[in-house]
Amino acid sequence: MTVSVCFEMRVDVAVRYAAQAACREHAMSNIFEVNHPLIRHHLSRLREKSTTPFEFRQRVGRLSVLLAYEATKDLPVRDVEVETPVANMTGQEVAGRIGLVPILRAGLGMVDPILNLLPSAEVWHLGLYRDEETAQPVRYYDKLPAAKPVDVGIVVDPMLATGGSATAALETLRSRGVQTLKMLAIIAAPEGIAAIEQAFPEVQVYVCAIDERLNDRKFIIPGLGDAGDRLFNTVR
Repeated sequence: MTVSVCFEMRVDVAVRYAAQAACREHAMSNIFEVNHPLIRHHLSRLREKSTTPFEFRQRVGRLSVLLAYEATKDLPVRDVEVETPVANMTGQEVAGRIGLVPILRAGLGMVDPILNLLPSAEVWHLGLYRDEETAQPVRYYDKLPAAKPVDVGIVVDPMLATGGSATAALETLRSRGVQTLKMLAIIAAPEGIAAIEQAFPEVQVYVCAIDERLNDRKFIIPGLGDAGDRLFNTVR
């Protein structure tokens, strides 16, 4: 094999590898696994089976704030005039209406911490549960306003497992005219990530960790168990 042919083959392999890497990057461009020491710290305690419901709620709250901080970095803002104790200045504030959509019931644990960051956000409730036999989402409650849709809808649920409930929630919001959608989850399974990517490739998904897989019962492995039960102290 001549040097020129060998060089051409190396270039060809490099080009194909770069193209594959670019495709992977493009496919995951709206998936954000937030890597931060504080997230890893709180998430480890959240996973621990001996963690009490009280501490579990605290950790969910802290992780929710860290996720929301990242997820809101591209929110639109508008200029406002501010009078400080010593001078006038032009500041900025978040523009438009924001709707938080917790998937009941576990999503409720993420609402108040995020409201501390966005006190003017609206809270739209959507009740979905997973049928234990079919693993399909079942809607049992829908309290979404019929009026003008919010500018940004943020769906929150601690667990993104199969993605069935998340995609159902996103479909509901899209049908109500919400154009900008985001999804926040503390732990996700690859299957849930893939489901959202396929149905809503434009939606930004922020998670603390993407775990290994789902087991045959559709629980996330290694996961943290049932987030709703652990939040509300109903573990059987």
